[in-house]
Amino acid sequence: MSRRSARTLVVTGLSVLALAACTSNTPKAEEKSGSAPAGPAAVKNDEPGQKVKIGFSAPAADHGWMGAITKATQAEAKKYPDVELIVAEGTNDVNLQISQVETFINQKVDAIVLLPFDGAALTPVATKAMEAGITVVNVDREFDSPFAARTTILGDNHGMGVSAGTYVCQELKGKKDAVVAEIAGIDSLPLTQDRSKGFKEALADCGLKVSNRVAADFTVESGEKAAANLLQAAPKIDAIWNHDDDQGVGVMAAIKNSGRKEFFVVGGAGSANVMRDIKSGNSLLKATVIYPSTQGADGVRLARLLVQKKALGDLVEVEVPRTVQLYAPVVTKDNVDQYLPTAFES
Repeated sequence: MSRRSARTLVVTGLSVLALAACTSNTPKAEEKSGSAPAGPAAVKNDEPGQKVKIGFSAPAADHGWMGAITKATQAEAKKYPDVELIVAEGTNDVNLQISQVETFINQKVDAIVLLPFDGAALTPVATKAMEAGITVVNVDREFDSPFAARTTILGDNHGMGVSAGTYVCQELKGKKDAVVAEIAGIDSLPLTQDRSKGFKEALADCGLKVSNRVAADFTVESGEKAAANLLQAAPKIDAIWNHDDDQGVGVMAAIKNSGRKEFFVVGGAGSANVMRDIKSGNSLLKATVIYPSTQGADGVRLARLLVQKKALGDLVEVEVPRTVQLYAPVVTKDNVDQYLPTAFES
């Protein structure tokens, strides 16, 4: 078994468990829609119980993925008659977000689902909430202290890179002289570094490497500029991995303007726009790697269970896990219909 195969088995096994855990406690109305029947514990969890007041705060929805986080969180809360969700206005101002959490504390909410603009900066106030007896669920960007949250829900940035690199390896079928390019996000962010690290590791496992790399900043404009620079610098390319489907709108515009078609493109994050292009079969986009925009929604479910002192229905463990990391699957034309309904619009 290759290192890549072994790694895939481990990541998949853990991630399937996490996803099963986070999707088992679904209201009965959803069970009738054709999903697999829930076990007795899951059904019991879905029954209305103690009223739970949850405060939710996240950065400004200036990015398709971030907007989808808030939208999905609100939609999930509406499924439960025993949940009251108080949504603070999205902000990239750290001080304002701190004051939002302070307000939640003063309102004596039962739980706070918090996607911090800056995990380190929000750690003290999240810790204060926990010390006040409020259950905090940390989403996506981690706090600096384990005392700042009861449970943390994360995407898998390193896993995104591994998934993208594994797909590229499979598509290039051992072509050792292949030219692989990478269009990263903001290089100073740990999430970008993790994605690039996973991509590099997966490529190395099949004897490939990143031949050309540029960085953008998750915006359409930066994506177009970065891609134009890449295409000018690299006269031959076999595959491109773009970290983010929002900046990918600009990436694809630059590629169209160049008239080049000798390579295929893999996206990142999982936007509906990209999935529709993949499904059409008429685009250089052949795949994208999902970074789930359901994390806030999962946070609401877990906050409800924690306050009501319930466990996850599909686990033997009697407590909600300390950390839940979601999977980073590759979406292709073969499985796009499975993921399109929960995709976000770029």
